Amino acid sequence: MNESPFVDRPVLVLYTGGTLGMVPSAEGLAPGGDIEARIRHALAGLPPSRQAQLPRFTLQSVDDPIDSSAANPSDWQRLGGLIAESVRKHAGVVVLHGTDTLSWTASSLAYQLQGLDRPVVVTGAMQPLEAEGSDALDNIELALRCAAKPELQEVAVAFAGRLLRGVRTRKTHSEADDAFASLNYPVLGERIDDDVILYPGRGLEAQQRGAPRFELPDYSTLADGGVVRCVLWPGIQAWQLNAWLSDPRVRGALLEVWGGGNVPPDPELIGVLARASGEGKLIAAISQCPIGGIAPGHYAAGQGLLQAGVLSGDAMTPEAAMTKLVHLLAQPLDDQERRRRFLTPLVGER
Repeated sequence: MNESPFVDRPVLVLYTGGTLGMVPSAEGLAPGGDIEARIRHALAGLPPSRQAQLPRFTLQSVDDPIDSSAANPSDWQRLGGLIAESVRKHAGVVVLHGTDTLSWTASSLAYQLQGLDRPVVVTGAMQPLEAEGSDALDNIELALRCAAKPELQEVAVAFAGRLLRGVRTRKTHSEADDAFASLNYPVLGERIDDDVILYPGRGLEAQQRGAPRFELPDYSTLADGGVVRCVLWPGIQAWQLNAWLSDPRVRGALLEVWGGGNVPPDPELIGVLARASGEGKLIAAISQCPIGGIAPGHYAAGQGLLQAGVLSGDAMTPEAAMTKLVHLLAQPLDDQERRRRFLTPLVGER
């Protein structure tokens, strides 16, 4: 694996915005300029032994920095296309991204870049690069080192000393540096002292080959709410769910149900789901519990999901399930093939 023909190429760093690159202003934190010079200056302050382990890299800023909290499928598509155009010229790619929707972007990139044969590592920071005690430099260093490892052949998230599968990652804390977790899949690797290690047998290169090369469909028709997300609550009524699913602009939906796959035993509510599914809308369900998956039908209260044609999302994260629905609905597939692909692990998401 170390004889890979592209290891001598530089890593590409794509700066897309986020807290990492911000600076103080009179109105609070605001985007700062000269990001490449600032990053290189920060890296130059590392101990020589750690600097020696950094790969060569080039840095490119996107034309329109992404406001992470306002990101949408069109932003995922633009970033996926940019990486697809550039990745073969580089040993790997690092994406510097705002943390609010970092796990959403990482999940979408995983589907768009199926068949990836080198690393794409997404990272960011909870504090600006120059802030006292900032986590930014450690995250950049980890991401660069992971992006130079040819045995990593998927989209991953580097944060707080750990490397996580991108399509299994969630932001679980709004303030702590250790803000991201992979709750239903073990970490791919981590930093131990000055070493960065990948754990054998956990990466896609050991599990999944023969995936299609990049899939880069047009997400624009879904960027304005074509897939909705509904979290059930005690007392939810059929008319409330119908208000979402009967809208002709809605083409897919993610339901977050209770426990192992339970819904209220309300015939009208199940009828709403069945009608939407019968109209060809792609509807999937995951558990509201962050750990563990669902098995609709295990309890009587979950039979309605099966009867209505709702697909099981297993133990997928909301980010992985939503971005997968978008990805499949953006392609010219028939209903049966979309349903089959949703139930099939494409990039280790289930």
